[in-house]
Amino acid sequence: MGETQADSVRDVEGDAPFDVFSRQCPSRGTLEHVTGRWGSLTLGALHESGARFNELRRRVDGVSEKMLSQTLQALERDGLVLRDARLTNPPRVDYALTPIGREVAGRLMGLIQLVEGRMPEVVEARNRYDAARGA
Repeated sequence: MGETQADSVRDVEGDAPFDVFSRQCPSRGTLEHVTGRWGSLTLGALHESGARFNELRRRVDGVSEKMLSQTLQALERDGLVLRDARLTNPPRVDYALTPIGREVAGRLMGLIQLVEGRMPEVVEARNRYDAARGA
C-alpha cells in the first residue's frame, strides 16, 4: 500500500502524522490562527507588502490594538510572520511574511477572492433564506 501525504508528515516527535481533525494535533492551533477573522485579514494585508503595526491596524479595519498584537504574536510563533524591530528614534517595527507565510497567504487570498467574487450569489441566498423564515 502506498504512503499518503498524511503518513509522510509526522509530528515533532515523529510518532504520528499531523491530523488537523485530531484534538491533540498542533496543526489545529495553526489553522485557527490562519483562518480566524484577524489572522486571515492580517495575513491578507501582509500579502500585499510588509507593513508597520499602525499601517496594519488601519488596513485591517475594526481590529483593536490588543487583538492585532496577539494575532501578530501567534503568527510569528507559528513561523508565518517576521517581526523586525529597529532601535531607531522613534523605534520602528516592521512585519513581513516568511516564505511559508507567503504561501499560506497566497492560498488564503485565492479563497478571499473567490468569496468576494461570489458575494452577489451569497447575498441572494441570504435574502431567500431570510424571506422563507419571515426574517
